[in-house]
Amino acid sequence: MNSRALACCVIALIISFLPLSASDDRIVPGKPLFPGNTIISDGGMFALGFFNPSNSTPAKLYLGIWYNDIPELTVVWVANRETPANNTTSSTPMLYLTNTSNLVLSDSNVDNHVLWRTNNAALGLSTPTAVLLNTGNLIIRSSNGTMLWQSFEHRTDTLLPGMKLRIKYSTPGTDERLVSWKGPSDPSRGRFSYGGDTGTSLQIFLWDDKRVMARSAPWTGLQVTSIHEQQLTGTRTVGGIIMYLAFVTNGEEIYFSYSLSDGSPHTRLVLGYAGEFQIQSWNNRLLSWAVLSKWPSDECNLYGYCGPYGYCDGNAAPAPTCKCLDGFEPANMEEWASGRFIAGCRRKERLNGCGDNFLALTGMKLPDNFTLVGGSKTTFEECAAECNRNCSCVGYQYANVSSGWSGGDVTMCFMWAGELVDTGKVRGGIGGETFYLRLAGMDTTGDKKS
Repeated sequence: MNSRALACCVIALIISFLPLSASDDRIVPGKPLFPGNTIISDGGMFALGFFNPSNSTPAKLYLGIWYNDIPELTVVWVANRETPANNTTSSTPMLYLTNTSNLVLSDSNVDNHVLWRTNNAALGLSTPTAVLLNTGNLIIRSSNGTMLWQSFEHRTDTLLPGMKLRIKYSTPGTDERLVSWKGPSDPSRGRFSYGGDTGTSLQIFLWDDKRVMARSAPWTGLQVTSIHEQQLTGTRTVGGIIMYLAFVTNGEEIYFSYSLSDGSPHTRLVLGYAGEFQIQSWNNRLLSWAVLSKWPSDECNLYGYCGPYGYCDGNAAPAPTCKCLDGFEPANMEEWASGRFIAGCRRKERLNGCGDNFLALTGMKLPDNFTLVGGSKTTFEECAAECNRNCSCVGYQYANVSSGWSGGDVTMCFMWAGELVDTGKVRGGIGGETFYLRLAGMDTTGDKKS
């Protein structure tokens, strides 16, 4: 081999092990990613690299994904939340892709101490590639295009458009949740989490450790809906954002995802370290994140705040407050008058068993602790009759949503027994349901179907 050919081979070998440049959107075997270098998604929206949120010395580095085209560092995904890397003269972290299709984050100078890795079972029959998509999703795929792993399936504190938040019925105990950062400069897992629970399906919860902080209304079959920015902020805007919310269910899972209208600014759903779940949108004029909506928005949103048989009235002026359901009165009038609602309400007249009737309450957030009864083709009359002949049933709700997205009608019959907890009157009635409450001696003439 002549000297020119030898020089070419040496140069080619050096280039193959150089860190990735900022223009790359992928990692391949033999080209690791080191601190100070990033990969950028093809459209320029997201970046993958190492960051130091606390500016600590020596630097505690995390591997993460953030928005590349805004000036404020906003991290949407973190790989090594519990195992930060130390960037010192004796230890340099690196991310590399193995021939067995796994991403590995290790300390390069400490006997390849592994800090984080994916767990694919691929046998290395084809050359893998890790690509950062312009959606913010980091994927590993084989040479034939098969997706082997994706960061969208391993959420941290942020839900991006196209991500799914779901419950897998086939695998109890594997609820997929967002988990907050521990603090503003600490990406490790915090106290708060947001998501579903296989123990009580069709609802979303916000937890403080194991304690429920807040609860959404049960999903009643609506498959696709949209929310305009004005509905979130109460402010009229020109253009603005439209979020399209999708709810999908089958025999194995139920999941929620969302997308944005064309031309919308960056918008994300994030669970903050202080326990607030927020919808945030990037404001290019102010160069900051605007909070379009937050949950819980006030004390009245806290789980069970109004006590048994009490409900939070979102239409009350000047601010939402607790009231008793029709046919009930405060259990402790003195506490209720002072603004303490935990004791809730009690019936004014005892039930007579199965001889009672039902009052239709419209625009309601349905209570917790329900039971689904009947099949997918249950009628309103069958749902009402089922609750009526069950003397322990204190209320029911029937949903019949006709949707071309689902290929037909979706019907659900909810029933409640025992105390009614965490009920609400939805502000403006938007998204509320008709709840049929069992009361003694009620004349149900004029009751309407939901």
